Amino acid sequence: MKIRRAKLADAKGIAKVHVDSWRTTYTHIIPDDFLHNLSYERREQLWINVIPQGIVFVAENDEGKIVGFADGGKERSGKYLDYDGELNAIYLLKEYQGQGIGTILVKSVIHELKQLGMKSLVVLVLEDNNSRLFYEELGGKCIDTVEIEFSGKKLKELVYGWDDINILF
Repeated sequence: MKIRRAKLADAKGIAKVHVDSWRTTYTHIIPDDFLHNLSYERREQLWINVIPQGIVFVAENDEGKIVGFADGGKERSGKYLDYDGELNAIYLLKEYQGQGIGTILVKSVIHELKQLGMKSLVVLVLEDNNSRLFYEELGGKCIDTVEIEFSGKKLKELVYGWDDINILF
């Protein structure tokens, strides 16, 4: 397994992981019509825009195929003034989960955030997503709950925070 900074040429592979992992992770959480309407092409365009200005890392398997990614940057909402960084996204194909790859991806993003002078971090995760336990294992504390909507369905997102990202090392 290789973890490295994403390049623009990775947008297609990241988009595939993004869509495929949403479809496995969010089945029975997010409405099926939303998941079925996810598009590799639209996600690829999203990542073409994000990669040049973001902190994006990918995980490649031994064949060089992208099997996971993580993205981070400044806290986006402006709502959590005690937190300056945010883990925007982390996704792994289902068959690569539970192997420690996610932890390495998170640490890679956090290392870059530290280089930019950030000291704290938030991440938002759907309450019904079992991956929230991953953030708890990394020492995240639930600091807020937010209501969002997907295709007419109201869902709750938990906001996990780390006051000091150094504890993640």
